[in-house]
Amino acid sequence: MAGCAVHAQDGPRAFIGAKIIPIEGDEIADGVLIVDGGKIVAVGATGAVMIPAGATRIDASGKTIMPGLVDTHSHIGGIGGADSSGPIQPDVRIYDSLNPKSSGFRRAVAGGLTTLNIMPGSGHLLSGQTVYVKLRKANTVEDLMIHDKTGWAMGGIKMANGTNSIRDKPFPGTRGKSAALVRTQYIKAQEYKKKLEAGKDDPEKMPDRDIGLEALVEVLDGKRIVHHHTHRQDDIMTVLRIAKEFGFRVVLHHVSEGWKVAEEIAKAGVPCSIIMIDSPGGKTRSGQFGL
Repeated sequence: MAGCAVHAQDGPRAFIGAKIIPIEGDEIADGVLIVDGGKIVAVGATGAVMIPAGATRIDASGKTIMPGLVDTHSHIGGIGGADSSGPIQPDVRIYDSLNPKSSGFRRAVAGGLTTLNIMPGSGHLLSGQTVYVKLRKANTVEDLMIHDKTGWAMGGIKMANGTNSIRDKPFPGTRGKSAALVRTQYIKAQEYKKKLEAGKDDPEKMPDRDIGLEALVEVLDGKRIVHHHTHRQDDIMTVLRIAKEFGFRVVLHHVSEGWKVAEEIAKAGVPCSIIMIDSPGGKTRSGQFGL
């Protein structure tokens, strides 16, 4: 299986004789794939695709070429997110803890993964900022990051609810208190956003910089998507309720009991990252496991 990202090169390359699994359509038992300028420009059966003159020919017989897989919920790279000092820590950036030399990245590539959403864990109501990466060969974390046109390192925010964040102080002790803490933090972010907007024309009105609230303002603006760990049907509804209240974009992760509130999820138009096989074994009825 070909699992590496193709980089730009001087001339076209033709991968010949491989089994090709396209994004759409049937598998091609004996195929040709042409890459030029780092982009796939042609795919088809041998004899049906014209190979450009001067192209580098690569015999891929016995190999399988397929689209790179996207992992929407990854924890590889030696992650270290929020700590025990509090349940909500939006200032934490997961890429500050990533080791680009971790063997987990190479194993992921070997399994066909090329794009990851790397997140902190779910022991907090909000455990930090996620980062979207391409599994290129890298010397630094920056080499892995996906940047937008402005140079911003793209990523989301990792949140969780249910039993994961319920523990001794300063963490919440109930589901109701968990939701209350989240609402309070987003209200602070709304107020911080208003101060930033007021300060555009009057620097004296600018608030003291708060990198945690800055991240939540990005959430409120739709720039940063909330990736929300949630399992039980009532916890799922709490997420939908808060997302609607504050108007942020959210992806539900795990959603073990999503089938119980499927109509409500569909009505909200919220996408789901459904994890059918989870380590260390999914979510028990008492809700003790799962990332």
